[in-house]
Amino acid sequence: MPDSDEQLEKRLRDALDGLDIPPPDPAARRRAIAMARSTFAAEHAESARPASNESEKTSKGMAGWRRLIIGNRADKESAMHTSTSSRFNQRLVFSGVAAAAVAAVAVGVGLQYQAHHHGPELPVFPDAAEQAGRGYNSTGGQVGTVVTEAREAAAVSHGAVEEVARQAAGKSLYDGGADRDAGTPAPPPAEQFAAADAIASAPATGIARDESISRVLMESEVAPVSPYYRDAGRDSFAAFEQNPVKLVAEEPVSTFSVDVDTASYSFVRRMLDNGVLPQPDAVRAEELINYFDYDYPLPESRSQPFAPSVAVVDSPWAEGRRLMHIGIKGYDIAPGARPRSNLVFLLDVSGSMNSPDKLPLVKQSMEMLLSTLAPDDTVAIAVYAGAAGTVLAPTPVREKQKILDAMRALSAGGSTAGAQGIRLAYELAESQFDRDAVNRVILATDGDFNVGITSQRELQGFVERKRDQGIFLSVLGFGQGNYQDALMQSLAQNGNGVAAYIDTLSEAQKVLVDEATSTLFPIAKDVKIQVEFNPATVAEYRLIGYETRRLNREDFNNDAVDAGDIGAGHTVTAIYEFTPAGSDARQIEERRYAPTLTRPEGSGSEYAFVKIRYKLPQEEDSRLITRPVTTGDVTTNDGETGFATAVAGFAQLLKGGRDTGDFDYDDVIKLAQQTKGPDRFGYRTEFIQLVRKAKTAAAMQVR
Repeated sequence: MPDSDEQLEKRLRDALDGLDIPPPDPAARRRAIAMARSTFAAEHAESARPASNESEKTSKGMAGWRRLIIGNRADKESAMHTSTSSRFNQRLVFSGVAAAAVAAVAVGVGLQYQAHHHGPELPVFPDAAEQAGRGYNSTGGQVGTVVTEAREAAAVSHGAVEEVARQAAGKSLYDGGADRDAGTPAPPPAEQFAAADAIASAPATGIARDESISRVLMESEVAPVSPYYRDAGRDSFAAFEQNPVKLVAEEPVSTFSVDVDTASYSFVRRMLDNGVLPQPDAVRAEELINYFDYDYPLPESRSQPFAPSVAVVDSPWAEGRRLMHIGIKGYDIAPGARPRSNLVFLLDVSGSMNSPDKLPLVKQSMEMLLSTLAPDDTVAIAVYAGAAGTVLAPTPVREKQKILDAMRALSAGGSTAGAQGIRLAYELAESQFDRDAVNRVILATDGDFNVGITSQRELQGFVERKRDQGIFLSVLGFGQGNYQDALMQSLAQNGNGVAAYIDTLSEAQKVLVDEATSTLFPIAKDVKIQVEFNPATVAEYRLIGYETRRLNREDFNNDAVDAGDIGAGHTVTAIYEFTPAGSDARQIEERRYAPTLTRPEGSGSEYAFVKIRYKLPQEEDSRLITRPVTTGDVTTNDGETGFATAVAGFAQLLKGGRDTGDFDYDDVIKLAQQTKGPDRFGYRTEFIQLVRKAKTAAAMQVR
């Protein structure tokens, strides 16, 4: 009596449970191929001997394999259970195990193709075991039967590897990068399978055939089994040149906007955790430095929300030069004094978000943020994929379960109409606009906009106009492989918001729970810093980081020019390296025809003069704070100053170490260990481990 569907399913799962399939890494692939080739050799040797009718019947390559798998069940049962000879039984066991290993590789190849075409119609499985159990190949057809029958059919070896070769060659020839976000994946062109077809049509026996198939398998990329969207090498960062050394006699004034973003640090950490050095443009020194909180004095009044702290120390990487640290810490709002929040969660649910580190992590992160909100705060949820839509109208946080249910029901699929989603999110924010509340859109995305308005300048202009109306935008980046940082940085900077990168739940906890007040509640906007160096005491200088935040000198006093915001309790640190006048450590020779400068009276003790301009959140006229930097600010490079110096050194090394001389990763580790302090949350200890990983990281990620 034929087996029922339930019995077949049980046989399939029992067979899979009995397989000892290693993780599909390169070593596993080599082992599977070696087993397959051993089977080929045995089959080749066997073909030289006289064979019985039954053995011939079960060793005809693809045709025989298909007959065994999809032919008449009675004939198949007979072929499986008839013992014709001990030699046949030995081949049954040997070929079956080898073919099962190769079939496992086939599943990996097929699912890799599926992962690159992630339209909404493709199935999503929770784990690799279920993927293998359901047996999806590159065209969505079932191969579970292949895995089961591979253990039972002696003649399966040629056919199984033939199928693997076709899929592997097709995968290696097909480049699905042109439209990875398409809602319906187009099949590969027929000509792209030409090589695979040639291999499949090769003679059924012989060493030449065996070597051809093995070569295709070795040259193709058999990736780990994954039903999720995977990509590599498409992470995009805005290119910028590091700040140069400047002569004080020629350009004594430096102006920039503050930056409290931390996205760069989190992305750098993720790359180093993967054993790969980040691309240089991904490293923004100020974001690495400002990832950490520093123990600067807290201001006492909200009307003057911060006061500058200044320290001058010797540079650890350049004898004869010094570092000037400028630090500010924002006024912290008491929990009872926080304004009401009117938030819109704008969530990217396009196909590229179909990955465990994207949409699932987005949902968990938003739930964390929800836990920090007050009952009378409101939350709306808008999503976008091929189009945008409202998932949840503005809802009081007291109806938390309703919000959670709406968010948990989301799934990924389709293309990415980001601009349409942004427009809809602002409409929702405007519908509940409260001038006395925090009105903010929180965008969670990998930044890969590919439908509708994709121009960075056009999107930036839209966000700027909404900012002027009192609705701000913060951006949370997710994922790796096609992470579009440049667009997200532009949106956050022009939307008066924070740009953060969430790679783990721990980072979500840090950004959205531990630092929720600094993320959501601004205490000052359009914060600019201007430093004028004294030519009597300083010969040259350079600003470490802030390349993407530079402002013109005249922008400092122009209140119409936008700059960075500071949230409640935020700290900001800027570090200048300068060469004192008369030092042999000068990098630029003095001009032969330099004009004689008039020195201000009493300026011999001043290195520089610091000015900070800012606006209170509800005001449009800026206020000014000033402070001279004198020889009395010289101190030792320990404590908070020392740790910030270590991070600055590390950032420069990751970008190539152009200005750090013989200073290396070991020097960073030593300085950080000496100055990390109490380290309540372990972030500084984690930093030291990252520096150790950088010592052995690969220079480039290989797919």
